[in-house]
Amino acid sequence: MNRKEPIRTSASRQVISEDPHGKIIALSLLLAFLWGGNSLSIKVGLQDLPPMALAFVRFVIGLIIVGVWALYRRVPLGLKRGDLSRLLLLTAIFISQIITLNIGTVYTSASRSTIFINTYPFFTAIFAHLWIPGEKLSVTKTCGVIVAFSGVFVTVAQDLGNGQASLFGDILVLVSGAFLGLRVVVTKLLVQSIHPYRLLVWYLALSLPVYAILSVLFELQMTFKLTLDGSLALLYQGGVIAGFCFLAWTAVLERYSASKLVVLFFATPLSGVLFSHLLLGDDLTFYLLAGSLLVAAGIYLVNMQR
Repeated sequence: MNRKEPIRTSASRQVISEDPHGKIIALSLLLAFLWGGNSLSIKVGLQDLPPMALAFVRFVIGLIIVGVWALYRRVPLGLKRGDLSRLLLLTAIFISQIITLNIGTVYTSASRSTIFINTYPFFTAIFAHLWIPGEKLSVTKTCGVIVAFSGVFVTVAQDLGNGQASLFGDILVLVSGAFLGLRVVVTKLLVQSIHPYRLLVWYLALSLPVYAILSVLFELQMTFKLTLDGSLALLYQGGVIAGFCFLAWTAVLERYSASKLVVLFFATPLSGVLFSHLLLGDDLTFYLLAGSLLVAAGIYLVNMQR
């Protein structure tokens, strides 16, 4: 039986969280598995398009899918009073997350990018602790944060001190994970008053001009092409991730507690590393495997229910 846990924010707006049932758990596991291929598809797409152009095309595809679905469900897309300022805040967080993820993935491997972006549940736990009274960090959750970041350290340990350029990419993707954790919490708060589909349509639409301007300013001298592999990667990023996964996850956040579902996302770094090995030939080193397992264990501890 599901139980509702009303939580009051500082603005006295009720935030409702429910225990997930079987179908929601299965859906979240599917999303976790699909998100494991995101860094891989970005890495492949970057062989055809520079980072900002890739983001622009990806989210044009995502916006079309989300917009069509919202219209099919007859969701009103007009803004209400007070919506714009909150949407601009979420859009700024979203843009910062995508920029650091795409540029960071240029300088590191797909498997390492997968590990570092999937530190976001720990940042989610920290931001939720600060802003949602019912999501306080316990001793177990704190131990999970320590275990997870030890996994991050193990992953880069072999490169420390030898000046490998991948460390720059690792740091950028880690920053992207922090922005993603913040985005999850802000989204959880906003979907209580803004319909999930309207929220998605607007922050995707507001982000597109920024990617276009940045691409024109900094990427005109770079290589632009479109191969079969790059096209498939774009369709995966835009259709599967920015379309289906964004729609489903945002809708789930409207009713269910992110901290109770994100435990299922322990599958994401592991499936991502596996995809990168099978499709890109990334080496499965001891450090990479150990780091993946520690990150997954940390995610589990952070979200483990007593």
